[in-house]
Amino acid sequence: MKQKETKTGLAGFQVILYPLISEKAVNMIERENKMSFIVNKKATKADVKQNIEKQYNVKVDAVKVLNDRKGRKRAIVKINKQFKADAIATKLGVV
Repeated sequence: MKQKETKTGLAGFQVILYPLISEKAVNMIERENKMSFIVNKKATKADVKQNIEKQYNVKVDAVKVLNDRKGRKRAIVKINKQFKADAIATKLGVV
């Protein structure tokens, strides 16, 4: 089965590379219902939002994208309060 490509030409599995696991990221999951992911350099906010919603069956309120000091592109995703970020993190083995 072929993955649907986004406007940037990335297939679904190419947008999100892996979840970010750090003390700060775990605190954001517990306190703010947010998750951090390392994403493809070409990925846009819309790509990340669409991919998270489709992959984890949740509603995303907002996406912030920034480049960190290690040269990676990081996306901070705010999950809608109807859904729990810790449930997603548990599925992924983060928490």
